[in-house]
Amino acid sequence: MEQQAHQHPSARWDQQLFHWPAQAPDLATAAAQVAGRGIPVFPCIPRGKQPLTVHGFRDASTDTDIVRSWWRRWPDANLGVPTGSASGVDVVDVDVHGARSGFGAFERARRAGLVEGWAWLVRTPSGGLHAYFLRTTATDQRSWQVPSQHIDFRGDGGYIIIPPSCARTDGGVDRRYQQIAVAEHHRPTPVNASGLRRLLDPPKPLRPSTASPSIGRAPDKLAAWVASRPEGARNGGLFWAACRMAEDGHDLGSTTSLLGQAAHAAGLPEPETLTTIRSAFRIVARVAPAPPLRPPSRPTRAVEGVGL
Repeated sequence: MEQQAHQHPSARWDQQLFHWPAQAPDLATAAAQVAGRGIPVFPCIPRGKQPLTVHGFRDASTDTDIVRSWWRRWPDANLGVPTGSASGVDVVDVDVHGARSGFGAFERARRAGLVEGWAWLVRTPSGGLHAYFLRTTATDQRSWQVPSQHIDFRGDGGYIIIPPSCARTDGGVDRRYQQIAVAEHHRPTPVNASGLRRLLDPPKPLRPSTASPSIGRAPDKLAAWVASRPEGARNGGLFWAACRMAEDGHDLGSTTSLLGQAAHAAGLPEPETLTTIRSAFRIVARVAPAPPLRPPSRPTRAVEGVGL
């Protein structure tokens, strides 16, 4: 036991880990065997996933005396194991909800080379899948969900139910979590959770707001606003501010000097900055050649309607 305590958590998982508990005479013995391997375990409600301990998976223990006391109190409790660095294993959870499932998304991830390094595959009572991946680095990988793809990732801050636990299906049938495959013809590798999430739930590109900002028309305020624009909104923001300064009668040189510094602070390269400002001046000169007696409080409709 002392030797196991100094092992990296992932080294405590091997091909026998699920085999021995599956042959155990009861859940209490299975839980003690898992804890005896140095893998923290905690009790969950019989035929379910809700923790029975006060602090849930944070109470998980490798102390076999504590574990035995829990299962004396709850002899039919399912076996919960925290995922991530606590246990040395991450799990990709493929959900099944009636006719909807995450198997299509899992196959896309497999073709992309993101889930081929699994160590074990476990069939869940609903007909879904738990793909186990060994955590061999100290890199933090937080748990997440992509409900639209019916895929969950169980890493740091999460937990799973492991064999030989069982759960009651929606049809009222009790089924066990069952190991169905072990990595025999490939070497298990860690899962790239962030890459998997990007594939399943690509980040939406930032778009500049079409609404006019309420910042006034003072050049210093326009410059400060341009300098604060995030990537994806910088060029549009610079164009908008340059149009305001052109409408108010500022010349190209002073506008370029002021807004050029602000655009540089926001991360725009100088050639793109100059092109955008000049474009703004050409547009204003074309659609509003005669300046009004008093500067308008808002951009002219003609200028606002012009896109880059």
